[in-house]
Amino acid sequence: MENRITSLFGIKYPIISGGMVWCSGWRLASAVSNAGGLGLLGAGSMYPEVLREHIRKCKEATNKPFGVNVPLMYPNVEEIMDIIISEGVKVVFTSAGNPKTWTKKLQENGIIVAHVVSSSKFALKCQEAGVNAVVAEGFEAGGHNGREETSTMVLIPQVKQSLEIPLIAAGGIATGGAMLAAFALGAEGVQVGSRFALTQESSASKEFKEICIELKEGDTVLSLKKVSPTRLVKNQFYQQVQEAEDRGATGDELREILGRGRSKKGIFEGNLVDGELEIGQVSSLITTIPTVSEVIEDMIEDFNKGVEKISKLSF
Repeated sequence: MENRITSLFGIKYPIISGGMVWCSGWRLASAVSNAGGLGLLGAGSMYPEVLREHIRKCKEATNKPFGVNVPLMYPNVEEIMDIIISEGVKVVFTSAGNPKTWTKKLQENGIIVAHVVSSSKFALKCQEAGVNAVVAEGFEAGGHNGREETSTMVLIPQVKQSLEIPLIAAGGIATGGAMLAAFALGAEGVQVGSRFALTQESSASKEFKEICIELKEGDTVLSLKKVSPTRLVKNQFYQQVQEAEDRGATGDELREILGRGRSKKGIFEGNLVDGELEIGQVSSLITTIPTVSEVIEDMIEDFNKGVEKISKLSF
């Protein structure tokens, strides 16, 4: 399989892991890269020096391309970018901010840049900013989400019709069938979050993984819309947020409830009561905790079977 995404990143399969907070450490990123995809480190949950450590460990664990996801709204972003450049990272996925801010400097240092968006409007701004690729993420995705609440099935063709640079689909993609659907809509690659978050190499806690593989349809919901829309598992913390939102709590009140370190408490430390448990809608399809290589092998096999099945259709 070769297309603009595999050529751009120098990878075997057009499968990219999400740079997920508290899940995407060097073990997950290197495993994805070693299995033929593009692994990303999640800088959003790392202090600068911790990120440097993960970059170095990832280099030791793989000789394949890998990258770093950087939410631009996070603190210490300048120090993070300096570390990425000094450590010779070749790929950066940016999100939650203006792509114009860092794209040129990163590219001047030989770094390929992709930016994550939730609308065709912002996809065009990315193209104007000169990024190498765009990730269009539907609201099925876990964690922080777009305010537009556009589903992946609708978002991808809308973005594709006005975009010339390569397009990566994200949100609700955990199988080869979903990957095939994204390609049919115009994507040339997929970014996979929840499926990789629930693998053996993910740095998420055992407790978080085990509750997520038991989730059913409707057990996640987009919440915290006055702060930053986030898809959460319906646990006690979510109920506290929901009650506050129902009574008309302000954004400041919701931030106070959220506090600091809430996602670390839930995802990394495994506090299933008071923690913020971020996972995508597609978790209701996930019932096992396999290795990364097993996930990628299954996705490619499922993708190829889907291609064969569809090639036989005629009207």
